[in-house]
Amino acid sequence: MSRFCFGSPLDRRMFLHVGMVGGLGLTLPQFFRLQAAQAAEGAPAKKGPAAESIIHIFLPGGAAHQESWDPKPNAPVEYRGEMGQVKTNVEGVLLNECLKETAKVTDKITLCRSMTHGEAAHERGTHNMFTGYRPSPAILFPSMGSVVSHELGVRNNLPPYVAIPNMPTNYAGSGYLSSAYAPFSLGSDPANGGFKVQDLTLPGGVTEERFNTRRNLLDTVNDHFRSKEKSDNLDAMDTFYQRAYGLISSEKARDAFDINKEDAKLRDAYGRNAAGQRLLMARRLVEAGVRFVTLTYGGWDLHNGIVAGTKSQLPQLDQAFATLITDLSNRGMLDKTMVMISSEFGRTPKINGTAGRDHWPKVFSVVLAGGGIKKGFVYGKSDATASEPDEDALTVEDLAQTVYQCLGIDATKKLMSPGDRPIDIVREGHVRKELLA
Repeated sequence: MSRFCFGSPLDRRMFLHVGMVGGLGLTLPQFFRLQAAQAAEGAPAKKGPAAESIIHIFLPGGAAHQESWDPKPNAPVEYRGEMGQVKTNVEGVLLNECLKETAKVTDKITLCRSMTHGEAAHERGTHNMFTGYRPSPAILFPSMGSVVSHELGVRNNLPPYVAIPNMPTNYAGSGYLSSAYAPFSLGSDPANGGFKVQDLTLPGGVTEERFNTRRNLLDTVNDHFRSKEKSDNLDAMDTFYQRAYGLISSEKARDAFDINKEDAKLRDAYGRNAAGQRLLMARRLVEAGVRFVTLTYGGWDLHNGIVAGTKSQLPQLDQAFATLITDLSNRGMLDKTMVMISSEFGRTPKINGTAGRDHWPKVFSVVLAGGGIKKGFVYGKSDATASEPDEDALTVEDLAQTVYQCLGIDATKKLMSPGDRPIDIVREGHVRKELLA
């Protein structure tokens, strides 16, 4: 027994790091312990009336609305750019020429063409879109995913908030909330050959039999201390170890993260690339019980050569997104799963001197689908040159309020910061009922 306690191959520390939480430096027992400690302070789980899960697809760098969701074919060429358009299955709605597959499912989504805020720097715009707050020098606000984790909690013993492949920015984290509500990161790209989630993989040479032996030995150690100390804390600690064991050893949990379990034809339909496999992994996770998945795709800071940059990335996203919407619909999951595509801002109305567009937060586009959102709908309108909102400007606070409404989360609820200062989940803004089904 002393060999187990003091650094042998059955070392307790080695066992705990079998379940290291990606990117956080927390073992899975610590992750669950922090999570439960916060829950004990009073955040009962709620069930959203419309959306049970969210897949957030973030396009880092600032995706051009003109070269994606809001083309302007009648604008002068210096505004509209060189790319063409494609008709959708919604009368009068056009998309960029690379979105041919999305055009076939436009009747199942909503295009928000009047998104707006005032932050033209990448970091500040990213903060806005992930948190629903303008940045503050005094406090770091929690991301939507972390708020969902805090308010709705664990389901099916899976992390409530997952990042694919990694947490894309500090603003996608837990902010002033406990780090227990930060995302569980996969640590590698599901598009890679031989992809495995390292946090759920036993170390080399550790078989299932050895893993179970360690578990039995740890139980024996805990029983010994419990008999000596009769501590309620040990009973509570056991709960977190058991949940860590459950995530590591549960075949159902491991299957959720195992993209190789997916049918090869469906993997092909999504696309054997970063966009396709990340979106497919997101669908697997929400189907298994994860509440919020954030994934990133591409690099959209196209100050130069926007046509080439768009054509190299957008077709893969088009295929993957259209397949995701169809797949969710076929599985009866679309009405309970919200899908959101966003970016930190849009791009300038005019093409610049290097055939690109620069940062532009005054108006850009966000795509929503499922989870209580209208289908086949265009919300808001940009002006003739895609320079500013022309109708129904949509703020980051409005968007966050609407998303939380669909989840059954009261966005006016106050959460406690570390200094015991009550802070609204979202300050200001309104639920945009026009977006709701």
